[in-house]
Amino acid sequence: MKRAIGWLVVFAALAVGIVIYYKQTATPPPVPAPVAEAPQEPAEPAIRHPLPEDAGAASLPRLEESDSVITAALADLWGKTATSLFRTDTFIQRVVTTIDNLPRRKLAERLRPVQPAPGQFRTAKADDGLTVSADNGARYAAYVRLAKAIDSEKLVGLYVRFYPLFQQAYENLGYPGSYFNDRLISVIDHLLAAPDMPATAKLVQPKVFYEFEDAELESRSAGEKIMMRIGTENAAVVKTKLREIRAALVASQVKP
Repeated sequence: MKRAIGWLVVFAALAVGIVIYYKQTATPPPVPAPVAEAPQEPAEPAIRHPLPEDAGAASLPRLEESDSVITAALADLWGKTATSLFRTDTFIQRVVTTIDNLPRRKLAERLRPVQPAPGQFRTAKADDGLTVSADNGARYAAYVRLAKAIDSEKLVGLYVRFYPLFQQAYENLGYPGSYFNDRLISVIDHLLAAPDMPATAKLVQPKVFYEFEDAELESRSAGEKIMMRIGTENAAVVKTKLREIRAALVASQVKP
């Protein structure tokens, strides 16, 4: 800070010296014609998709004490059988962390909010290697049925109700001043743009986990790989529901 002030003093003194010199020894130079300033691009709003403040926000539990409340709310929405698919301990933190990581290369299994799909990842032999088995998508049937059965408006209503806790969990990740709902919509758009997995995609197993042999496919984000590996039919169902949820989120926004 002291160094910055010092430089300001130097520049100010230099400017005063130049003004005095020209006043004493030279004819004032002609005033240049004003230069039209380029139009300024409008600043991007800090929050692109603002949500309304729910009237019940003041009665929400603390984030660290929200598991039982959110579990009960999920049971009301889907039933107790459906909630068995979730990891309900630190549920909101798990959801926020996973959503934030979906566009990245890695996704921590231990932080996912859902239970692992049953069975082993299924592969099939091809003439020149391995590929994803055609029946691998069956492992995700319960999750896809759940996604298809979701009432998107009720789900978004639940999300808006608990939004302050989602926002707090997002800021706790290291994003103070950033808006989680903006991140959520950005991630939904990222997943909607995920390509279908080519039927000829080959797999390799350099260590424990399978990887795509094609470097371009392997470089895809964790979320895109999930969308590809669950199979084209399942991905189509999930994308349809994501579009519904996105539309409900946008409809819930505070209008300017």
